[in-house]
This record gives sequence, C-alpha cells and structure tokens, in this order.
Amino acid sequence: MDVGQPLGQEIHIPPKPREALEDRKLLDRPSRQELLQSESWRVLRITSEFVAGFDHLAEVYPAVSIFGSARTQLASEYYEAAVKTAELLGKAGFAVITGGGPGIMEAANKGARQAGSLSIGCNIELPFEQHINQYVDKAMTFRYFFVRKTMFIKYSEAFITFPGGFGTLDELMGALTLIQTKKITNFPVVLYGSEYWGGLFDWLRKSVLGANNITKEDVDSLHLVDDPVKVRDIVCAFHDRAVVTNGDEDESRPPDHVRGED
Repeated sequence: MDVGQPLGQEIHIPPKPREALEDRKLLDRPSRQELLQSESWRVLRITSEFVAGFDHLAEVYPAVSIFGSARTQLASEYYEAAVKTAELLGKAGFAVITGGGPGIMEAANKGARQAGSLSIGCNIELPFEQHINQYVDKAMTFRYFFVRKTMFIKYSEAFITFPGGFGTLDELMGALTLIQTKKITNFPVVLYGSEYWGGLFDWLRKSVLGANNITKEDVDSLHLVDDPVKVRDIVCAFHDRAVVTNGDEDESRPPDHVRGED
C-alpha cells in the first residue's frame, strides 16, 4: 500500500488571549453575562474545526491510532515497543495517527517515520503547552477534545493502547462504548502490556461482567498483547478480512436502477 504523503503539512490556528481553552468555555457552567450572549459563533467555530479535520485527513487510508502516556520516558520499555509496533504497521502499509505530543505518541510517530509511512499528529490545545513532536509529517492542532477524538475514530481501522493515564483511558473507553453500542463498525482494540493492563482485564471479568453490566463478548473482543509482531498480525488480519467482506458486499449489491435509487 502506498501511504506516502508530502512532509511538513500542518494546520494550526494560534489561540487568541483567553481562547486557549475553548472546550472549557463550552463545557463550564455559564455566567449570567454569558447566558445573555449567543453561542452561535462558537457553534460555527466547532463546525469549522470538524470541516478542517475532515479535509486534512480525507485521503488517509488505511491507518491505525496509537495511544499512550505523554509522560513515558525514552528509556521505558514501552517507548521502544511503541516505536517497533508503529514501524511494523508502517511497513505493512498503515499510516499512524497519534495525539502528536511526547512520550508514547512521539514513539509511535518515530516508528512510522522509520518505516517511511505517513506519520500523523492530532494535537490539542492545553493549559500547559504541548508541542507537536518532531516525527510528525501531517499535523493538526484542535481546540476541542471531542472533535479530535472524532478524527481518531473516523480514520482508524484499529486502536492500539499503550500504558497511559486518564486521557488514554478516555480514548479507550470511548472507542469501546461506540463499538458496543454499534455506533461504529467493530475494529480491533489492542492493549499493549499485560503487566500494566492485566488488572483492568481482571476487574472487567470479575466485577463488571460479574455484575452483568457487560457481556463476555465485550471482554473477549479486547486483545491483550506483549509483542509488536502480534499487534501487526491482529491489525493486518482484520484489515484483510474487512477488504474481502466489503468487496463481497459491494459486488452483491444490485445496480442502482434495480434498487430504485436516483
């Protein structure tokens, strides 16, 4: 697969004073003064951010999203594992999408770059500055978390989750919720690091499944791995099945005039 793209593409709208946390303004309880003001311009700004993201990533295919802590150090075993995982996926023809920051995100973008694959960073404006790492070829900086998360979902065929904190858990659980509720097509969700994620698996099986709040299929759909090669194999196997299935579905559909469509 040819995933090569021009390097150095970036969209970044610098925040004006007091605009660095637009999502906070949107989600915080409004003051009396704000209640008297129209939210129309904010809605238009959100819409424009969606449109910019769709335009910027429209040609990205196939791709995977890799998540993990921004605090992961270069010396960590997970940093090197993320580099290797992204490199293997890149050589298999996949673009790599991350949050564009340091830690695991940097490692994954580095692996994609080493493989000659498209390395994408979807950064977010935070109260503390988070610069896009040096291994990103195609970048965007978002104001709103929910817009950014939509891009991760929309343009990925798999989620690979390395050890991380609240942000990583948010992205993981958001994807699992969308899959469980059939809001998106099921795709592989891989958790890398059994030592780190094993307790979560135990809790899901014993407490959450035990309380009948999820199904056995929900738990079994997760992949817990410790080998970058295994991650690549899971993603490639799913992609190959999806290509065949989609192709069969397209071929089995009757022509438009038979279906009565205009």
